[in-house]
Amino acid sequence: MPPRSPVKLALLFLLFGYLCQLDMNEPMLNMKRDTIHDENRQGESYAPVCDDPVEYSRKFYIESYGCQMNFADSEIVASILNDSGFGVTRNVEEADLVFLNTCSIREKAEQTVRKRLTEFRKIKKARPGMLVGMLGCMAERLKSKLLEEEKLVDIVVGPDAYRSLPALIGEAEGGQKAVNVLLSREETYADISPVRLDSNGVTAFVSIMRGCNNMCSFCVVPFTRGRERSRDARSIVDECRDLFEAGFREVTLLGQNVDSYYWNPLLSDPNNQDNNIGQLHHPVTFAGLLQMVAAISPLLRVRFSTSHPKDITDEVLLAMAGHENICKYIHLPVQSGSNRILQLMNRTYTREWYKAKINRIREIMPECGISSDIIAGFCTETESDHADTLNLMEYCRYDMSYMFYYSERPGTLAQKRFRDDVPLELKKSRLEEIVKLQQDMSLQSNQNDLGKTFKVLIEGDSRKSADHWMGRNSHNKVIVFPKKENGLDKGDYVKVNVKECTGATLIGEMM
Repeated sequence: MPPRSPVKLALLFLLFGYLCQLDMNEPMLNMKRDTIHDENRQGESYAPVCDDPVEYSRKFYIESYGCQMNFADSEIVASILNDSGFGVTRNVEEADLVFLNTCSIREKAEQTVRKRLTEFRKIKKARPGMLVGMLGCMAERLKSKLLEEEKLVDIVVGPDAYRSLPALIGEAEGGQKAVNVLLSREETYADISPVRLDSNGVTAFVSIMRGCNNMCSFCVVPFTRGRERSRDARSIVDECRDLFEAGFREVTLLGQNVDSYYWNPLLSDPNNQDNNIGQLHHPVTFAGLLQMVAAISPLLRVRFSTSHPKDITDEVLLAMAGHENICKYIHLPVQSGSNRILQLMNRTYTREWYKAKINRIREIMPECGISSDIIAGFCTETESDHADTLNLMEYCRYDMSYMFYYSERPGTLAQKRFRDDVPLELKKSRLEEIVKLQQDMSLQSNQNDLGKTFKVLIEGDSRKSADHWMGRNSHNKVIVFPKKENGLDKGDYVKVNVKECTGATLIGEMM
């Protein structure tokens, strides 16, 4: 199968670092064409970035839904299946295995997955022996219903159980219903090399930790992905180095809350012998990991997502400021500007504390790009609470935001403790006010860049014209500029002077 258009692929890599921290249904709006749950990629079937020289007698087909962690997990699953003798296909009708990598964060995703499973059941009737499996965050909550009651799937596997796939496939082939949804306190898949699927060959995601310890009342992630555990720093650096040597020029370090990354080599390897990057005799924090990855090469850009305001430290900010190739961009979800609502959300900070953190970021990195997540209409929200959110947005002057109205999800603390009592129409009207304010701020932020020159990493063709390149600057802003006969290609760096802008895109010319 030929790889997809670089333009479409580029949409994925406009990630603003959000990994399932929100637990909303509809809608999710932002001020760029990419989204946390990239609507251009929901349900996308995967194929490898290049032709696989190995001939496989059996094929698997996989669709992914939800956040970027799910898409990264699909690359791990692909690696495990390759090792088990299965090659990937984009044609579901020739697949021996069909998997949906699912998401419980948004109701729409669950509805779509259920519809797809029904469609696969029809295909299965015409293809005896085909197995259908459900992976990811829906596995635990819906396993009995989909496996036993509706009989839509043969295999159910949770996010921490992908290593058991070969055994589960064997059980399903023998006529058994195969299930493993156990969560783990240790699993990080550190030793598995992901198969880079649908990559533009320039940017890649590297998972550094799994799970979340933050019990935000609106979020289901701690219940679907388990407790936090950090991956071996040595394996992370090795993977990033391998990507760089393969031609990639940007890595995004992924985690539900990357700032709480903490790995102790003496606990995981008491003798500290199996070490490819030098002896480590002290714990590695996220700031230390950033510096280790940045040291691979000045040509390798480093991004990360996502940060919890309570955990991002001066150590991290100083590491960013001290390395040109660590991008100057932070996604710092606020969720609400009201102290009362923040307490109900269990966010563990106040608006005053959050404002002080914004001030500190701009003190250390005056030009740092900052974005956020904002929820309209959380339980008991009043007009005064809503006004506090608008006021905080104006203070922070976000470059962009992901904006939702609240809708409770099963299993969350909010669903158990609070009544979803804000009328839907009121939620929507408040969301419209939030969106309008962010539109104005996004346009102003881009207008402030007119006349400035930025170092841009070329990621592919512009969405609108193959005669233009598309790339991003350090602040995670999309820049489009005309191509010239100068031998440039994807993965090259170029200086671009900004001439025009919209609320979502900078438009410039190469220097």
